Amino acid sequence: MPTVRIPAPLRKLTGDQRVVQASGATLADLVTDLERRFPGIKGRIMSADGQVHSFVNIFVDDQDVRFLQGLATPLREEAEIAIIPAMAGGMDPVRPRR
Repeated sequence: MPTVRIPAPLRKLTGDQRVVQASGATLADLVTDLERRFPGIKGRIMSADGQVHSFVNIFVDDQDVRFLQGLATPLREEAEIAIIPAMAGGMDPVRPRR
C-alpha cells in the first residue's frame, strides 16, 4: 500500500500522523481514499474543479507529478507520496550600508 508523507499544516486532519498509508491505483484514487479516511484533506490539496492547488506540490517516488501524469499518475504498491505545500516569506534583500 502506498505511503503518504503528511506536511505539518495538514496533520490536524490526520490526527497528527506524519505518515499514513492509503490505497489507490492512481494518485486521484489515493486522494479519494485519503478524503474518505481524513475528511477535509482533499479540499486542502485540490480545488473544487478537481485540480491540485497551485500552491501544493505532490511527488510520487521523488518525481513531481506535474511532469508525470498529474492525478492520473499510476501508483506502485510500494509508492512513496509526498505532499509539499509551497512556502512563502523569507528575508528582505540585503542592502549595502551607507
